[in-house]
Amino acid sequence: MLENLIKKYAELSVKIGVNVQKDQIVVIRATTETKEFVRALTKEAYEVGAKKVYVQWSDDYVNRETNLHASLETLTNVDEWFISQQKYFIDNNACFISVTSPIPGLNAGLDGAKMQKAMVATQKAIPFFQKHLMANKTQWLVVGAPNKVWAKKVFPELSEEEAYLKLWEAILNTARVYETNDVIKEWDNHNEYLSKHNDVLNKYNFKHLHFTNSLGTDLIVELVKDHVWAGGAEISGNGVTFNPNIPTEESFTMPYKFGTRGKVFATKPLNYQGKLIEDFYLEFKDGKVVDFDAKKEKDALEQLINADSGSSYIGEIALISHDSPISNTNILFYNTLYDENASCHMALGKAYAMNVKGGTLMTDEELENVGANNSVVHSDFMFGSSDMKIVGLTNDNKEVVVFENGNFVI
Repeated sequence: MLENLIKKYAELSVKIGVNVQKDQIVVIRATTETKEFVRALTKEAYEVGAKKVYVQWSDDYVNRETNLHASLETLTNVDEWFISQQKYFIDNNACFISVTSPIPGLNAGLDGAKMQKAMVATQKAIPFFQKHLMANKTQWLVVGAPNKVWAKKVFPELSEEEAYLKLWEAILNTARVYETNDVIKEWDNHNEYLSKHNDVLNKYNFKHLHFTNSLGTDLIVELVKDHVWAGGAEISGNGVTFNPNIPTEESFTMPYKFGTRGKVFATKPLNYQGKLIEDFYLEFKDGKVVDFDAKKEKDALEQLINADSGSSYIGEIALISHDSPISNTNILFYNTLYDENASCHMALGKAYAMNVKGGTLMTDEELENVGANNSVVHSDFMFGSSDMKIVGLTNDNKEVVVFENGNFVI
């Protein structure tokens, strides 16, 4: 039964996720923990007509040893072949599937500053790559698959094998993959629902959103002029409809870089570079983080905030009802792909160009002029709660209640 469900999951990822086109190159980026699912993805991609499937493997344990022992000079030296490879994929209209399967807390105790400098060096060596994907110039997808260490973190009361199977079940359920349903039709209906929700938000054209709850969050987030709410299916620059995230429950848009003010308390841990940041808050003034704290891995939070000049500003704000499918599982996944779809969230770092009218055709300078944030990072964290209230202010200064008791009311 599980084998059949994984096959349906791979079909969903290939047909609705990246929507592989005839004779298109497919690049799968995955860890060795997920080899069975990657094999299913590869088979499905070829069956729908992929020209060639490239799998870029990584291994979190190998990466840990590299980060521990390799010199900073080695880690920040980005090989020319790697840069050329990414250019080849972009120039040849490849689509990309990233399979997330974290080992939570694996990098605890490692030198965070060293890891951060290595990450920044890589991003700066291939700025065209992030820009290409975040402007939806081609199809891309982030999707998950379990591993036994992650599963035990999520379900510590179960045996390793039971936890692994339980996490597979949870992942498949969040993706609406069931034995008895037509998963493609299910996602067509889901995308239609999300599209209608985005239309409602776009018609309001809010000037700002004011978030409050009993945890102490009291935050105003201004939105850029001509912002666009998105979520669910997108259309790539080559005209192909795709879904960048499976699962997805969010409606998200672009904040004005210098317009966030107040304090926000995270409601779920953030897994950043293999370190779990827990019980943290951020305080903003004129869009920038001016104060922060965390009970666990504060240093990792500091590394994120100081990654570059844009990482202390936000590039995304997303709304999700507390009463939603993933939230109602009451499962803490310790993984942003899943936890962000159970909660309102925001991202420190780079904005998505598609979240402003005409943005995918703008230069970096033009995006900066409309108030979009730019950074080498884009890291989501969750702050939604069951008592979250959101009040939107329209451009004619009318207040509209958007959320009451954690849920949409418009």
